[in-house]
Amino acid sequence: MKVFKHMNEQELTLALEQAGEPLVVFLHTPLCGTCKAARRMLEVAAHLLPPGLLIAEANVNMLPGIVGQYRISSVPALLIAGADRTLEPEIYYSMGSVEQMLEYIRRVTS
Repeated sequence: MKVFKHMNEQELTLALEQAGEPLVVFLHTPLCGTCKAARRMLEVAAHLLPPGLLIAEANVNMLPGIVGQYRISSVPALLIAGADRTLEPEIYYSMGSVEQMLEYIRRVTS
């Protein structure tokens, strides 16, 4: 099982401001059953992605600034930022399959 890097609001804000590598952030809440299912799908998808790709996770209850800035409306959500950070990160709420998650991530990382 791939371990995702937990990020607090300060770490996530810094990561979203600095260009470098693409960034995938799984946004969730601790008691969300749908989030747990989506996380398992992301774990499977992570094995099919380049090894250097940073996949982070964060509890939206601890991210009031990020939630407001990017208008996060529900969880689970994937926030995906390209390497150059010139465009706003893309946010996806529909995670029906591993293939769908891979498609979202590959749009920005390829």
